[in-house]
Amino acid sequence: MLAVKILAVSDQIVDRIYSLATSEQFQDVEFILGCGDLPYTYLEYIVTVLNKPLYYVPGNHDPMYNPQDIRSRAEGCFNLDLRTMCHKKSLIGGFGGSIRYRPDGTNQYTQFEAYSRVVRMLPQLVGNRIRHGRALDILISHSPPFGIHDDTDRAHIGLKALNWLMRIAKPRYLLHGHTHFYRNNISQSDSEVGSTRVINVYPYKIIDLV
Repeated sequence: MLAVKILAVSDQIVDRIYSLATSEQFQDVEFILGCGDLPYTYLEYIVTVLNKPLYYVPGNHDPMYNPQDIRSRAEGCFNLDLRTMCHKKSLIGGFGGSIRYRPDGTNQYTQFEAYSRVVRMLPQLVGNRIRHGRALDILISHSPPFGIHDDTDRAHIGLKALNWLMRIAKPRYLLHGHTHFYRNNISQSDSEVGSTRVINVYPYKIIDLV
């Protein structure tokens, strides 16, 4: 993977993004990554103004998300949920949703269901390893992995399937949202886990990927 600068966004509309985007603050950004729970209109504004590729996964508070409707997407952006793609020389994969904490919750999964979803990605990961010599460079998710940047309340427990995915795909970066660490004096948002750097991007971060 080549060294690139990216803009990552998640969970909260940041008014400052509007002024920064129009002031050419992000012109050296190579692409944008969305980690869920953002209105499609917000993503569409960013991709329109910056004119850079935007890849995203849906969160558990995306009311417009409908996996059965191909029209349910942010226009001009790429939904990477359970997909991988190669942007230039960067292999990017996506895993949307969170732990199930409501029976009727949108894009929420039990730990077992999350594992079942990960299995659907395996053929793409194997194909990447054959073609490129590695499975993934960057994994974007809405939820954090279990025990890493997650919380103890029912709605913010991490997904164990992401821990497993990190072990088998060995991405250099995992970027996520969902947990908001501006409470209880918790500030950790960047951790090294094996060969993967796990970053909570809430509400946005500019990151140099090397």
